[in-house]
Amino acid sequence: MIRFDNVTFQYEKADTPALSDINLEIREGEFVAIVGHNGSGKSTLAKHVNGLLLPTQGGVTVCGMQTSNEDDILKIRQKVGQYIIASPAEITGNGAPYRQKVGMAFQNPDNQLVTTVVEEDVAFGPENLGVQPSEIRERVDEALASVGMTAFAQFAVHHLSGGQKQRIAIAGILALKPQILVLDEATAMLDPSGRSELLETVKKLHEEGMTVLMVTQYMEETTGCDRIIVMKGGKVVLDGSPADVFTHTDILTASNLIPPEPVIVRDALRTMGYTLSDRVLTAEQLAEELCPSL
Repeated sequence: MIRFDNVTFQYEKADTPALSDINLEIREGEFVAIVGHNGSGKSTLAKHVNGLLLPTQGGVTVCGMQTSNEDDILKIRQKVGQYIIASPAEITGNGAPYRQKVGMAFQNPDNQLVTTVVEEDVAFGPENLGVQPSEIRERVDEALASVGMTAFAQFAVHHLSGGQKQRIAIAGILALKPQILVLDEATAMLDPSGRSELLETVKKLHEEGMTVLMVTQYMEETTGCDRIIVMKGGKVVLDGSPADVFTHTDILTASNLIPPEPVIVRDALRTMGYTLSDRVLTAEQLAEELCPSL
């Protein structure tokens, strides 16, 4: 679904590339976490998926389309709070309902909401794209239900918590029917409760078939993903399942990343003679292996 072919990217006036010779494939339906310390290139990589940034060298393909192709970019891109106005003919195309490929949510939910009422904000994108009113109503209802915010449809946006605002921002993305959801440190400004709410929502969307690419610095958020990509200095240094990645604590430490606490405890207990499998990534899994009869 997403392919990076020898991608290098360098910001203007920067001394070194932010990305260096990246080769990646992300399959349909995967839940992939991209982690790395500040400056590792993880957010830069994410912004290449919907063409907010274009490679200095190499190419990015999304659903068979090149992000560098001007004829394809409008079909790929969807940025919260920055929708493109087009004619109904351009949007529907042979009567098919409008659907973009990539939706992206960012760190600050307040910067992604553009109206004062929840359901109006979710409807904003489809309205600007000329979707029929009856279809907009269906999309808004479906999107709010998907993020567990139906009861808040008539609420004022400024009365919501940070986690609720972020879920409304994601509902606005879902109303445009994307195939891929990209979260660029979307939990970074949330409190623990808001982070938990948002992660549960994202997991539910993934279980329903959404392809998810999640950029995060919180390693405990990655344990439920299908795959973790670890970046350092603009390069991929690890790529595998959580169980595989968290066996390489030396590489994680060298990348200034700290494994989740249950993994640290697991490894400490191993040095004390306990036999624990690599699948132990959470506190619940640790308890199950230590006390299987409970």
